[in-house]
Amino acid sequence: MTDERVGQVSETPKNTLQYRSDGPKDAPVLVLGPSLGTTWHMWDRQIPELAGSWRVVRFDLPGHGGAPAQPAHSIAELGDRLIATLDGLGVQRFGYAGCSIGGAIGADLALRHPHRVASLALVAASPRFGTADEFRQRGVIVRANGMDPMARSAPERWFTAAYAAAQPAIVEWAVQMVRTTDPACYIAACEALAAFDIRAELGRITAPTLALVGAEDRVTGPGDARTLVAGIPGAGLAVVPGASHLAPVEQPAAVTDLLVRHFSTAWQAGPDSTTGLTAIPTPPAVPLPVAPAVPEAPAQEAAPAPVEPAVTPDAYELGMKIRREVLGDAHVDAETAAADAFSTDFDELTTRHAWGEVWARDGLDRRTRAAVALAALATGGHLDDLAAHIRAALRTGLTPDEIKEVLLQTGVYCGVPAANAAFRVAGAVIREETTPRG
Repeated sequence: MTDERVGQVSETPKNTLQYRSDGPKDAPVLVLGPSLGTTWHMWDRQIPELAGSWRVVRFDLPGHGGAPAQPAHSIAELGDRLIATLDGLGVQRFGYAGCSIGGAIGADLALRHPHRVASLALVAASPRFGTADEFRQRGVIVRANGMDPMARSAPERWFTAAYAAAQPAIVEWAVQMVRTTDPACYIAACEALAAFDIRAELGRITAPTLALVGAEDRVTGPGDARTLVAGIPGAGLAVVPGASHLAPVEQPAAVTDLLVRHFSTAWQAGPDSTTGLTAIPTPPAVPLPVAPAVPEAPAQEAAPAPVEPAVTPDAYELGMKIRREVLGDAHVDAETAAADAFSTDFDELTTRHAWGEVWARDGLDRRTRAAVALAALATGGHLDDLAAHIRAALRTGLTPDEIKEVLLQTGVYCGVPAANAAFRVAGAVIREETTPRG
């Protein structure tokens, strides 16, 4: 008998996720995580078979599928909301399969809550999704144009050309799903993916893991899956022919079969009795041998403990991190590559002091600092630097209209000629940055 339930946990909506539960209430729990821009319906074709053996819990990302538009700005925050949702359902230990950003959430949970993740399937996932610049650029485009550019480009990212041509109704479903996503929540998810990088931590994932990928996935392809398999101890690899990024939609039978086999055979027993599994017994403790007594030395006055120097973050490392987040990896890489023996010291000085000390201060948020930088650069006529900071301001969250207001007010105080030059530079950069690619 199947118990079906749809609901949002309403007691603490900011800390939970909209979810749906299918399958026997007393069965082991299998959680399914969606891709960015999709809803829990991307897993519809898997439910009839999975819900026969598991209690399947699907969730929506914030602002997706009608879920409350409460942006989450990191993968860890999304994971925390999912854990709070599962806590509300009384679920402690669970299997997890997630697609794309859903896979990132699963990997994060396997790292931070290893005792709760019994088995893991990472679908169309990666330890690092593209580059930070790519995802922040998506945010710029959505702020300027809304969700329509992302919606129109989704079928090309998600499906093979043959499938898209043969299934126009599915293509239209995908477009509408993205178009109705809340822009602020989508941008926050892009920022979360821009910051996500667990390449150095893969070896700490202990849950039995399957990396599953479409053979024709051009977003997170077989190369990304092989990186996961190489880094996660004992992980398996499954490449699905004739599938792109949304393999569960494009090749539902093949993906379902792979998930059933993985979760049926690679489920770590744990202490949670609600899984229906028996915990592996802990071997009896073996007492440590007692060391022979050593005669006490004559008492001496204890020397004062050395005072440890206070440890402070390195300003250069912090500055480089902030500089990359604001200006973008591509810009910083080009600048550092252009530095020679004569200018390297100056490059390090500005990174340490401008970025690691001033930009790192708590007194102003980054959007305000970006606006101040635009006004100062326009006033000084530093047009090359102004162009770079216009791009940075867009990535930091300023809209084209807000940049226009900054330059209008700057013109009142610094003079029309300087503002005129600044408007020419800003206009060209904004057109370039906010025009959808492709």
